[in-house]
Amino acid sequence: MSKPLVLYTAPTPNGHKVSIMLEELKAAYGNIDYDVEKINLTANVQKEPWFIAMNPNGRIPVLIDRSNTTVAHPNGFPVFESAAILLYLVQKYDKEGKFKFESGSDEESQMLQWIFFAHGGVGPMQGQSHHFRHYAPEDVPYGKKRYGDEVVRLYGVLDIGLQGRDYLVGPGAGKLSVADVNVMPWVRFHKHAGVETLDAFPNLKAWLDRLLERETVKAGIAIP
Repeated sequence: MSKPLVLYTAPTPNGHKVSIMLEELKAAYGNIDYDVEKINLTANVQKEPWFIAMNPNGRIPVLIDRSNTTVAHPNGFPVFESAAILLYLVQKYDKEGKFKFESGSDEESQMLQWIFFAHGGVGPMQGQSHHFRHYAPEDVPYGKKRYGDEVVRLYGVLDIGLQGRDYLVGPGAGKLSVADVNVMPWVRFHKHAGVETLDAFPNLKAWLDRLLERETVKAGIAIP
């Protein structure tokens, strides 16, 4: 039997964001279940017409909510862009606010600030660092340095944000929220971006280690 949610994904930082969030919700509430469809990126499956119909940008991940059907989407409501998927999931399925904050609160604003910082900064810059270091058809020292330096700078911003905290947002030391889930999978690949160690960012390093110890995170990283 088909499950209420289906995740089209691949083993990338953006893909892992969503699978981790789904595993967190499943552990917290017990009634969240989903199917996984692995997308072969090297075969450009994400550019095929059936996929473009779900996400015109032709990128993973995409979430289909089969419990949310309309005339326009009789087979389920599609959500693309990883951060947008995380927000959709907590808005609809996090009924007790375990991974989000009260609507209109300062904490919600802070959560959104960190989400946009990661979505507009860490992800794109680190993605370019990965490209120039590992996938570019020619060696481009300028590209390696430019994006590698920017990743280091952005890690420094996160380190400041985590000063005296366990998580990015919330009273006291904070609580795990979408803000953390949205950026951690990128930081996990720091070596791939040329940052061999996080020793220069002790708060960030402790935060990453803390998250990687969670069974839900381990499960999410294993998908697909």
